[in-house]
Amino acid sequence: MSDFFDTPIARRGTGCIKYDRRPELDPFWVADMDFASPPEILAALHQRVDHGVFGYAQAHEGLNDALLAYLRDRRQAVVPLEHIIHLGGLVPALSLAGRAFCGPGEAVMTCTPVYPPFLNVHHDARVDLITVDHVCQQGRWGFDWAAMERAVTKQTRVFLLCNPQNPLGRAFNRTEILQLASFCEAHNMVLVSDEIHCDLILDEGATPHYSALKLPQQLARRTITLLSPSKTWNIAGLGYAVAVIPDDSLRRRFSATRGHTLTEINALSYYAAEAAYRHGEPWRQSLLGYLAGNRDALVAFIRNQCPDLTITPPEATYLAWIDARTIGVENPATHFEQRAGLFLSDGAYFGWPGWFRFNFACPRAKMLAGLEKIRAALP
Repeated sequence: MSDFFDTPIARRGTGCIKYDRRPELDPFWVADMDFASPPEILAALHQRVDHGVFGYAQAHEGLNDALLAYLRDRRQAVVPLEHIIHLGGLVPALSLAGRAFCGPGEAVMTCTPVYPPFLNVHHDARVDLITVDHVCQQGRWGFDWAAMERAVTKQTRVFLLCNPQNPLGRAFNRTEILQLASFCEAHNMVLVSDEIHCDLILDEGATPHYSALKLPQQLARRTITLLSPSKTWNIAGLGYAVAVIPDDSLRRRFSATRGHTLTEINALSYYAAEAAYRHGEPWRQSLLGYLAGNRDALVAFIRNQCPDLTITPPEATYLAWIDARTIGVENPATHFEQRAGLFLSDGAYFGWPGWFRFNFACPRAKMLAGLEKIRAALP
């Protein structure tokens, strides 16, 4: 199926953020893929469009059945339907958690570098933000437990986790998630686990994903697990996610905080999600093989052709986190924009200036051409 992923698709002029925000640049930034979604999703959308009526929608029986089966078979979690809250996106859920469980003088905590909304949703709740850097030990990114213990306060109410981690590409293991959940238990925090990239583990045998859904009951009672088919099946623009909240009290507070601030989920989103969860596994397996090949080619290129750049191979996602602090420029993303015509994600927005994120979910020839531009533009 490599021909499918190797085929370029013209996206300029379609109103997409990735290509049309700065059309003069070659984009490797925002986290969507340059691949067409699976045919089964397209067929489901065509069928729903052919119905011709797009009134207010709710999750239908087919989606609920497909979602519960996915959670059981892929996440090894038996989840009652009443534990699930359907949402029009995952980022609003991060904001809702801060507003639901934090008050004046309290704080949200997370580890950096991290997906930029993690560093900004505390503003919605008008609370403080505490950050602790991830550390790289023996070639793998992990938590700095001692620094986290020093940083946490009695007023810290929510911990925002990104697992798999964006931009580090790390799939945290069972031991780490158990320790983090225990840390939250000890400090009376709600653990919000963003697992949007959980189906993008590039070698599931070597680095399996451990979901917060699998935590023991005592620890799971203070968790909110956020999931979405959007990244894996490239339907982010349709806006659909779910929150799984086992504890009734937490679920009521989370739901009540929504108020009238969120829009209705559109009718097409529900049917795209059902098709992804019900029929998307063969396509996903082909995607993972292609992305792993891209990852390997990218890491080899950086290490062999760009010795002044440093990369730790990502275990998950299609995002590479690259250290450019030694090349002697103030802002690497701006440097490569001006010298190479590339649109990259600036590490400063993730909390780490001097780094940049490179999206490799594109045809391999395009990726290699972008890397060549980086090499040629190095000081």
